[in-house]
Order: sequence, then structure tokens, then C-alpha cells
Amino acid sequence: MKIAVEGCCHGELDKIYETIAYLEQKEGIKVDLLLCCGDFQAVRNEGDMKCMAIPPKYRSIQTFYKYYSGEKKAPFLTIFIGGNHEASNHLQELPYGGWVAPNIYYLGYAGVVRYKGIRIGGASGIFKSYDFRKGHFEYPPYNPESLRTVYHIRNIDVFKLKQIQMPMDIFMSHDWPQGIYHYGDTETLLKKKKFLRQEVEFNTLGSPAAEELLSHLQPNYWFSAHLHVKFAAVMQHPVKGNSPPRVTKFLSLDKCLPHRDFLQIVDIPDRPGSSEDGLEYDPEWLAILKATNSLQSTSRQLWNYPENNGLHEKWDFRVSEDDMMQVVEDLGGKLSIPNNFSPTLPAYDPANPQPHMSPSYIINPQTTELCATLGLTDIYALVGQGRGEVGQSFGDSRGEEDEAHGVESGDEPSEYPTDTSALSGSFNPDEITLEDEWEEDEEEVKNSKDFTKPPASGGIHTPNRLILPEPKSLTSPGGTSDLMNLPPPSHSTPAPIHSQPQNESLDDSNNEDTSAVRVLKRSSDEGVNPRKCGTTPLIKRRNQDIYTTVDDLDEN
Repeated sequence: MKIAVEGCCHGELDKIYETIAYLEQKEGIKVDLLLCCGDFQAVRNEGDMKCMAIPPKYRSIQTFYKYYSGEKKAPFLTIFIGGNHEASNHLQELPYGGWVAPNIYYLGYAGVVRYKGIRIGGASGIFKSYDFRKGHFEYPPYNPESLRTVYHIRNIDVFKLKQIQMPMDIFMSHDWPQGIYHYGDTETLLKKKKFLRQEVEFNTLGSPAAEELLSHLQPNYWFSAHLHVKFAAVMQHPVKGNSPPRVTKFLSLDKCLPHRDFLQIVDIPDRPGSSEDGLEYDPEWLAILKATNSLQSTSRQLWNYPENNGLHEKWDFRVSEDDMMQVVEDLGGKLSIPNNFSPTLPAYDPANPQPHMSPSYIINPQTTELCATLGLTDIYALVGQGRGEVGQSFGDSRGEEDEAHGVESGDEPSEYPTDTSALSGSFNPDEITLEDEWEEDEEEVKNSKDFTKPPASGGIHTPNRLILPEPKSLTSPGGTSDLMNLPPPSHSTPAPIHSQPQNESLDDSNNEDTSAVRVLKRSSDEGVNPRKCGTTPLIKRRNQDIYTTVDDLDEN
């Protein structure tokens, strides 16, 4: 099976599908599935644009609305997770996942599905410690704070994923698992992204929640995006009991722009005897959703998931075979996900723009149907009804505990002692120089709008094989990394070809290689520990919570 993996989509569906069509023609292949690792931007109309954490002057309708309205149809099944630049009101309609357009499926806050025998899971959003233990309290119209907290991953969703016992083939997250950069070519990464050096040396870059999931799930492949750079790594996990050692092949990709490494074709062996019915529900995952339904929260109050510490009557929510058989029975013996997409809002009309359209709050019939079938709670419907404590999501939506401990609840204890994201005193710690990011996009698109035309310096080279470094064990030194070979880019307009040693491949085949693309200058969205020292460049503060090196600032 040939799977196309894409980094940050940024609403550029037309360009992504056109690039894949070009690759199919050039390489003589047929792509079966597209996986998108966040910042998908499923924007239906002008109201949805106001629900994205993007500076207003850079908001653009892009091309998703064409697939939502039926003007176009995705040429192959597309599965995606959410990132930190999304039409959040649209995605919140589908907390357990669902179709956002024909042939385009969202995995939900967290989710697992099966496609032709391949088990695919994912977690949406990015990690921030001060929101991690809260419920999903946000709903439109968002205020400046909830516009960003809405895409922060919550511990309830991580807890559900930690109940999984069966093997995982592919997992997706938007931000990287913390520490994964020590299992690939770290020095080359830091040459491309100089401002990440301090966080890498202190091991604070990335999501500690994703790191925990990586250790628990140990999938064959883990795909991410967010940092706008192509990076590959191979992690060998410690042996558990009598089980054979497992290896995870990690790949992060860039955003969809010309001359960038935003796309990779991965070859995964077919599963003999697997269903050909298309996308299917995963029985274990649905059984976990049923088992943990009572733990759902739409409150801002901090919550710790149950543990075996004498304080909880039940802490183990792993499911049995009988639980999974009950799910199959609930579904009438049919695991195929129904093609029950229906538009919930009018689509953007270029001939009749509505710039003053307000964000909409809509209950999605797909979620209603799934909840009725399995006995789940539609938490988006619940929060909109104003039940319990959810009324705090309007106005200044900080809870009392936040005010008592500062803007970000930075003094609240975290289950992740290495997390430093609460060190900043800024109101908006996710302000990752958004204007700089979109200004860069604007400049790149202005300079080159053709995704399939080769650069003047040479021909097109788009290998569909991925070279990976040799695996590193979890016992490897955390602060150092030998030089490793990065994978070749697979996009429409690559840089000139360079030779490179051939190492382990995602599909265990011989591979070709091309050079890396130019470095994207962007400030980090994570805090750094000012009390630690190292051989890093001088750091100075910008906009309270934005950190970047002096050299990078001077270049801007």
C-alpha cells in the first residue's frame, strides 16, 4: 500500500492533490491513502475563518470549501488530525471523528481507525501544561484566549489512548514527541533550526504527553509536523516481557509550499486477508470510548485521570474481548464507517462573499448518530447547553484556580516534571510569531506559485522511498547524537540532487536522496529554562513569550 504523508496542510488541498497526481504520473505509482499531520484548516465559509488562530489579515478561505460543497471530491481517502491553526468550531462538531467532506475523515480529539487492515491512530492539537488537565470547555464564539486553548490536547484523550493494548501500525501527532530529536540527525536539524538548540539541549522541545504515548503505543510509524522541517528518526524501544523488540520510524514534514519537503510517499506491505470495504471503525478504540465515557468533562476545573493510588475505585479502563464484541453488536455487525457526511453549514460562495458572517455553533448529525449507537456523550452539544461549569467558557474564561495561581496556572503541579511551557508569563503562550509565519508564506507563494514546475537549476527528482538512520535505543545518551542521514525529500520541486549513504528505509528498499531545503526562520513556541546554562546562543525575549536567538532576530 502506498501512503502519502503530508506535514502542515494549511488549507492547500488543491495543491497537495495536484502534487500527488504529478508524483503518481512521474513515478508510475498509485497512492491509496493520504495522511495529513495537522493544520488542515477545514474552512467551510467566512465564519469558520474567524475560528482560526491566525492573524486576521492573513486568514484565507483556501480550497477546502470546494471539497465540502461537492464542487470537487478528494481523489483518494484522506485522514487527518488537528493542529494549532484550525477552523476549531468545525472540528469540535466531531469530537470522536467523522467526515468533514466526502472521502476526507477527521480522527477527532483522539482516534483510531482501520484501513485495509492497517491500524491508524492520532491525537489532535498541541501540548500546553496549563490546559492539559482541563475539560473541553470551549465553544464558539471564542474569545482571544479560548481561540487558542481549544486546540490544546487534554489528558482525558491521552488517557484513552493509553488504554490501547493491541499493536498500532501508524500514529500521528501535530507536535513532536519530546526527545525524538535525539534519535535522528540532531546536528543537521539544529543547522536548519538554530533557535531550537537550547530546547533540544534541555530536552524541553516537543510534547511530553506524545513522548509518553510513543513509549506506550510503540507504533511502527509515527508522523508529525508543526516545526516546518523534514526530520527522520528511528527509536528502538526497550523489550517488554517476552515480546520481541519494537522499532518506531519517525518522520516529520514541512508545510505545503513550493520547494519545501511537505510530502513523502511511504510504502507499507499489504495485509493478506484484510477487508477491502474501505475505512473501518476500530473495535478496541470504540470499546475504550464507551468505558471512559463517564470521565468526560466540559469543565475548566483541573482533573487527574484515575491511578492506582488508593484514591480511585477504578483506574484500569482497558477493555476485554467481550467489550469489543459488544461494540460489534452495537454496530449491527458492520465495522465499515458509514458514508454519512452531510453539510452542516453553507459553503463559501466566491460569487457572493459574506465577510461579516459570524462563527456558527452546530451539532453534527454524525456525532449524534455515533453517540446514540454506542451510548456516548456528545461533549460539544453538552458544553453548548451551558450545563455544569461550562458557562465559564464565555467572556474572560479563566477559572478561579487560574486567577489564584497566575494567568496560566503555572504553579499547578504537572505530571510531567520536564515540562517548562508554563514558565512564560504571557497571556498567549501560543503566539509563535504568527505574523512572521504567514508573512513568510506570503513571500514564498509570491516568489513561486507553481508546485509542479522544476526549479531552473535542474530537473525534478521525487523518490518515493525514505532513507532512515539506524535505530537508536532508549538507553542512548540523551544530550548527544551522532550524525545521521536525513531522508530524501519527496515533493514537487526539490532542491538539486546530492549523493548520500543508504541506510534503513521505511520500506526496506534501496533509495535515492536529495539535499535539504533552506532553513525556515521562526521563533519557538515553547518556554526555556532561564536557570539552566549551556553552550547555546544568547537568548532574548520578544512579545513576552517568544524566544529566538539574537542571530535569528538580526536576520529577520
